[in-house]
Amino acid sequence: MNRLWVGLGSVLVLIAIGAYFWLRQAPQELPPPVAHAPPPAVAPAEPAIKHPLETPPGASELPPPERADDFVKDRITELLGDKAVKTFLQIENFVRRVVATVDNLPRSLAPPRMWPVRPTPGRFTVEAAADGSVIGAKNAARYAPFVALVESVDAGRAVALYQRLYPLFQSAYEALGYPGKYFNDRLVAVIDLLLATPEPSGPVKVELPEFEGPLKPTRPWVLYRFSDPALEGLSSGQKILLRVGPANGKRLKAKLAEIRKLIAAEKVGR
Repeated sequence: MNRLWVGLGSVLVLIAIGAYFWLRQAPQELPPPVAHAPPPAVAPAEPAIKHPLETPPGASELPPPERADDFVKDRITELLGDKAVKTFLQIENFVRRVVATVDNLPRSLAPPRMWPVRPTPGRFTVEAAADGSVIGAKNAARYAPFVALVESVDAGRAVALYQRLYPLFQSAYEALGYPGKYFNDRLVAVIDLLLATPEPSGPVKVELPEFEGPLKPTRPWVLYRFSDPALEGLSSGQKILLRVGPANGKRLKAKLAEIRKLIAAEKVGR
């Protein structure tokens, strides 16, 4: 190794001596201009807020987040009606539930205990198929009342209420661990993910995991998983759209697309 460094050092010395004498003998002319490559293009910085919401009149008159439950309940009841609120929604800590669930839908798990809606009555059903089990055709009927409620809501009124309550959603989102991040941007991204949920052409195959040992689960129907690894690898929100059935999934997607148009205005001057 020492010989290698000595050899390299000798070469560098010879190059330096040769350059010295060549520069002394060369005519003193200005060197030709060097063409420098233009600097690489710098991608424009992502805007701090991609989908800003307009602040409607009255938004500054909201109660503080810790005392907002009754105010939020009254406003949502005006939109949906008392019966629908009692039947379908978990209104306590509603804003925090919405924010936590939206944030969890792109993940592998969205815990039902944090949902702003009540779990659907009944249980998940399957049917026997030639090579296993598929989601039961009657399973979609369990979700039909909730899907009908979603379809009946006027998207314009719903978004207007969302804008009015937005400071509460933003505060809850930052408290969740996202200071300086904009909740509406997260909501738009989650809607885009849900709209991209694949739509299988036929019944969806499911299976139960193998249980080892003498103890068996008392509610095995909650443990079904998709047989197709590609479907099993989807986010929790996308799996929900698959479980509700193809017709219900398309109806929910249509409402999501309608809402997206109203909340996803691109920031001018990006």
